[in-house]
Amino acid sequence: MSENETTPTGARPEQGLACLVTGASGHIGGRLVPELLDAGHRVRCLVRTPAKLRDLPWADRVEIVRGDVTDAEAVAGAMDGIDVAYYLVHSLGGGAGFEEKDRAAARVFGDQARRTGVGRLVYLGGLTPPSVPERELSPHLRSRAEVGNILLASGVPTAVLRAAVIIGSGSASFEMLRYLTERLPVMVTPRWVRTRIQPIAVRDVLRLLTGCARLPRDVNRAFDIGGPEVLTYLDMMRRYAAVAGLPRRLIVPVPVLTPGLSSHWVGLVTPVPAAIARPLTESLRHEVVCAENDIERYVPSPPGHPLGVDRAVTLALQRIQEAQVATRWSSAAVPGAPSDPLPGDPDWAGGSLYTDVRERDADVAPETLWEVVEGIGGENGWYSFPPAWAVRGWLDRVMGGVGLRRGRRDARRLRAGDSLDFWRVEEIQRPRLLRLRAEMRLPGLAWLEMRVEGDGPVRYRQRALFHPRGLLGHLYWWSIWPFHAVVFGGMARNIVAAAERTANASDPPSAAKAGAGAGGVRTRSRRLFGRSGGSR
Repeated sequence: MSENETTPTGARPEQGLACLVTGASGHIGGRLVPELLDAGHRVRCLVRTPAKLRDLPWADRVEIVRGDVTDAEAVAGAMDGIDVAYYLVHSLGGGAGFEEKDRAAARVFGDQARRTGVGRLVYLGGLTPPSVPERELSPHLRSRAEVGNILLASGVPTAVLRAAVIIGSGSASFEMLRYLTERLPVMVTPRWVRTRIQPIAVRDVLRLLTGCARLPRDVNRAFDIGGPEVLTYLDMMRRYAAVAGLPRRLIVPVPVLTPGLSSHWVGLVTPVPAAIARPLTESLRHEVVCAENDIERYVPSPPGHPLGVDRAVTLALQRIQEAQVATRWSSAAVPGAPSDPLPGDPDWAGGSLYTDVRERDADVAPETLWEVVEGIGGENGWYSFPPAWAVRGWLDRVMGGVGLRRGRRDARRLRAGDSLDFWRVEEIQRPRLLRLRAEMRLPGLAWLEMRVEGDGPVRYRQRALFHPRGLLGHLYWWSIWPFHAVVFGGMARNIVAAAERTANASDPPSAAKAGAGAGGVRTRSRRLFGRSGGSR
């Protein structure tokens, strides 16, 4: 940009812009926000659940607005005074009617941007092969392309960045590549492993998204973005193995795995559930290579960029090893997963609510007990009857759910909105309360709540809650009720035992060292009924 040029709103280049970011709780949006702040911009985030941003390190530097991109009034309010609006939402997992939902949301966003005087829109879409008719694209690539076209036709200058596979710690694409390569030294794979693609490092994606804030006003177009190398998915797996120090993988492509079968195969081998794996694998049916590199004219690459595949993989693995993964693909809501907050208890007007309550005294400091509570899940496990948890996780994967393989973003600390195996952190009040909402396949809604009460003596209080849907939900609760003493009782007993061991030794707590059992735990299992108006 020359000395006399201005930004989309007429501001001088040295002045910070007012930026709106949607999808700030997701993998890309959560990393873009600090990049924009570091570039001197002011940031406002539009999110459905503001609590998901509460514990992020940059939360106190941004303005957070509650709203949904399908709500015209909320979008208009969020766009008030905005120079650049980033559209980083899409229905990756899909479900019935997802294309219409994405279409409607994009129209709302574009219309409100024009009405409120936003100077520029920036959208991250998917790279599509120019030689393939749109009708032959996968539903998700087709929808991403349509959203980009809607924004380009909105009357607001728009930059659509079109990327193929994004390599970075925490991305679904990288997790799929990582686990397929690490877990299967010999792989029978679908034909798409031979498809040529042009991957890009997440650092370059963020650099380009940030740079697009200052594009000249007359730029209204799509840009293909990619790294310096074109290679097949098979090449990427072998390159990953080399960087990670793994033996060379034997990969045998076969023609019989359809996209549906491929997605279930990926879902069983990797933490990425079939609902998300399907659009990722479907997008690999066609060659996705950049047809141009015009973005370089407007956002020139600094020395050493764009990063090659080996360097991108090295940096991603370094982040994982150092527990510095800022955001994960699972940070975003899982398609079809419940999002209902815990209903008021007991004065709840929503119907039946089953609960299982376990309490136990702990001869430790509250902070020691909390350390065990906050460290639950992932590698530490769930402190009771591991085979039962493993079977439940496997059944969930078979039914298309997320299973237990998502693990944790950070081995020691949780924050609101984090995924935790087949739960999501709904609330955390350190060092007293951890509430998890189930995202497994269930005939109802479920929560698991853990509290540390008192300062001396200390009491551990645990509640499992279930709101059944229909007769099947009630049958489900009573069918598993006989196992509560082992699963929930043992969980409470072993969490306290682990905390007491930690208080007397320097070894970190581990569920693997805690046996199952329920002795000595005070229990209550009951059913609450709510009626209209909140009365009991």
